Amino acid sequence: MSAGRRWALGAAGVMLVPVVWEGYKAIGPADGVVIGGITVLPRTSDLAMPHVWTMFARLAEPVLPGRGGDPLWQVVVGAAGVTLGVAALGWVVGVVVGMLLALLMQRVRLAEASLLPWIVVSQTVPLIALAPLVAGLIAQAKVGGQQPPIWFAVAIIASYLAFFPVSIGALRGLGSPQTAHVELLHSYAVGWWQTLLRLRLPASVPYLLSALRLAAANAIVGTVVAEVSIGMGGGLGRMMVEYASAASGDPGKPWAPIFGAIAIGLVSAGAVALLGLTLGRYRRVEVGA
Repeated sequence: MSAGRRWALGAAGVMLVPVVWEGYKAIGPADGVVIGGITVLPRTSDLAMPHVWTMFARLAEPVLPGRGGDPLWQVVVGAAGVTLGVAALGWVVGVVVGMLLALLMQRVRLAEASLLPWIVVSQTVPLIALAPLVAGLIAQAKVGGQQPPIWFAVAIIASYLAFFPVSIGALRGLGSPQTAHVELLHSYAVGWWQTLLRLRLPASVPYLLSALRLAAANAIVGTVVAEVSIGMGGGLGRMMVEYASAASGDPGKPWAPIFGAIAIGLVSAGAVALLGLTLGRYRRVEVGA
């Protein structure tokens, strides 16, 4: 598939979302569809589902209508920068931890048998319950006689979600070279480190790119959820909670931080895509995580 066609399909996929939104709002019942006390389809009233143009028009208005001040989009951009910075730190830590675990499991088969089940089980812990626990442990820690900032706990939560796809993807990639290629290097008395640098790491790039993209998305989700659970101010997570209370009188406002989260998600995916361009010679066919 050509690059132009990929861009066109991606743009069409993005545009399909508002088309489906407005289409359902036009034909759907105002009170939604409820079967057996369970809401099957959402309500289509202006309070529950504001028009797409209402949401975007609200971004240009002040945070508090009629009182002046900075426009809503500017406040959202500032909060998005805070969330993106914390998520980026969590992503870097998660990538480093995931790569180290993958290298250990590839080098020592006993480590793979003992660690891999725990890595999988770690992702079954509810994040909303884990975040306050991590925040409590960080609050009790002392670094240089001072308590670490609250964003440090949020970054740890982000790295907790980011390390998993990297460790699994890197493990698959490091084990992807054909046996004949590995044995050829062994026949030339090439050590493990040289085999890793010249064969296993280049072969793992197609697996790593999709894993890094998924890790970036996980880091953003973890950051937003942790901001809500821990109560960290200044980011998109807390803004979502604060603006949700305005939904009854200002239906477009709660969607502003959601647009900010979507934007930083696209930025993170674009950053990984740029990283993939620098590794084009090793990319060949990208393998899904």
